[in-house]
Amino acid sequence: MSVGHVARAFEEAGIPSVIIMSTVFRDRVLAMNPARVLLTPHPMGRPLSAPFDVEKQKAVLKAGLSLLDSATAGGTVAEYAEPYRTGPFTDQG
Repeated sequence: MSVGHVARAFEEAGIPSVIIMSTVFRDRVLAMNPARVLLTPHPMGRPLSAPFDVEKQKAVLKAGLSLLDSATAGGTVAEYAEPYRTGPFTDQG
């Protein structure tokens, strides 16, 4: 899982990182021991939420950024509790 390797390289360079991914990958990502992970209950391939669900996507990103501030130890894992929404959404452009 290359995202874990990239996050590790960022951290070694002094750049804090948060991995946001679906809970389905929990075991794989935790085996890599990244600094900070936000797990979402969303389906594989849609860790931020459904297409066009802009408000939920913003909320997930804000939760990830908040984790940068709140994580006090390496290997911090947080879970985003809001369920995946299925709609209705409209294409805004």
